[in-house]
Amino acid sequence: MKLVKLWFLVAVLFLVGACTSTAAPQATTAIPAPVGSVPTMVLPAQTAIIPDLTKMVEGDGSWELVNAMAVLDFDGPFWEDPNIQPRLYLQPQGVAADASNVAIAYVQGLELTDGVIEVDLRGRDVDQASFLGIAFHGVDGKTFEAIYFRPFNFRTDDPERKIHAVQYICWPDYPWEYLRENKNGIYEKAVNPAPLGNEWFHARIEISGKTVTVYVNDAKEPSLTVERLADRQTGKVGLFADTVSGAFANLIITPAK
Repeated sequence: MKLVKLWFLVAVLFLVGACTSTAAPQATTAIPAPVGSVPTMVLPAQTAIIPDLTKMVEGDGSWELVNAMAVLDFDGPFWEDPNIQPRLYLQPQGVAADASNVAIAYVQGLELTDGVIEVDLRGRDVDQASFLGIAFHGVDGKTFEAIYFRPFNFRTDDPERKIHAVQYICWPDYPWEYLRENKNGIYEKAVNPAPLGNEWFHARIEISGKTVTVYVNDAKEPSLTVERLADRQTGKVGLFADTVSGAFANLIITPAK
């Protein structure tokens, strides 16, 4: 009887050890990382903010429109994917003055210091007929910084125009005219690789202290890296269009702190 009990105890211990040894690897198995592009700069980001573009048209107070009219597009294949926001057209109002007629749609109640702004945009491949991007560290319609694109220059054969595809500005002291004349080739660059001028493209704008870095689509290298010209460290964030309308979707803002 004692021998049977002894063998029974040994069998129990063996089973316990086997269960323990097989359970441990399961607990330490890594979860596969999601497939997609890896950010080139990791910021101490908190929860991302995804503003609802439809609210801009509804006028519920969640957006501040400055010299702007907004129209939603409900047609086309954009709506085949429920994860994609509606495309929104931002149209400047009035008549252009001093070669610019800027429309801005600020996210109401949001102040951004450092962080990442991502957005999908579509302009026009028509010379001097497409200027769209993101305004940040804004105060109002006259005082802000912006990164904007000239899609008609994305794939031009003219080498001088090609390097005018993505632009940093700092209103009111540093508009594009001043920067091109006095700091030529620093605050505007070509987009690499260049999308078609009339197709959707993705922009990732990283703001970190005095540095702004711009990536387009899945590029591993930035198209533009500049030192900011404003002394302000924080301000409003929104969509930007100059002179003519631009199309926007999937705006995501991730503050660094």
